Amino acid sequence: MRSHQEVVTEQFGSTAAAYLTSAVHAQGADLQELAQIAAAIPDARVLDLGCGGGHASFAVAPVVQKVIAYDLSAQMLDVVASAAKERGLDNLAVRQGSADKLDFPDASFDLVCTRFSVHHWRNVPQALREVLRVLKPGGRFIAIDTAAPADVLADTYVQAIELLRDTSHVRNISLNSWRKLLGQAGFSIASDKTWKLRLEFSSWVARMRTPADNITAIKALWASAPQEVKDYFELDDAYSFSIDVAMLEARKP
Repeated sequence: MRSHQEVVTEQFGSTAAAYLTSAVHAQGADLQELAQIAAAIPDARVLDLGCGGGHASFAVAPVVQKVIAYDLSAQMLDVVASAAKERGLDNLAVRQGSADKLDFPDASFDLVCTRFSVHHWRNVPQALREVLRVLKPGGRFIAIDTAAPADVLADTYVQAIELLRDTSHVRNISLNSWRKLLGQAGFSIASDKTWKLRLEFSSWVARMRTPADNITAIKALWASAPQEVKDYFELDDAYSFSIDVAMLEARKP
């Protein structure tokens, strides 16, 4: 029997290179916005939680003093370290660990960011308490992740489809739930917003090496979905769809 952390490590260890080159992860106006936020903090020390292919770290590294790319997968971190060296990002270091147990002293960072990772975290409240702890007073936390729809029916479908595609999936969090979780952890929310991200089906499942039986099940779920669910996700005949993404900026008092 495998633990959830072992499932995450196995899933992303075998797909590390695919995430480095994934256009969905490597591009986006949110990366530019994240870099602008980081650039406004003098001599910033940054922690990128669940760094994946390292794209958030790569975006902020040129404008900060130090960034640590942090992830459960050693293979993913090897890919990030190699890419950072190729790009000449000498101020980028990698560190292995879980988001809900950060091996850093209190008040270590000016900015903590996470991008397309939180839906894999088993204990989000604990992780947010850890983020608050390692931030300096007045420090910022930027969370960017695929988000659950407010509509319960649409939410049910996307959670099921995400789990079939990737067994390390835990839950997409809605914008309202994000607000509550951050408030309960002790953050004040400076801003939040959502937008749609288009996911091309064949590359989406190929990136995670989704088994053929699971791909068949995903297609069956989409095919049987009520029309309002298909409309919400802008589902097309090739099973490509649009998913919600949320970005929140929170601050430590």
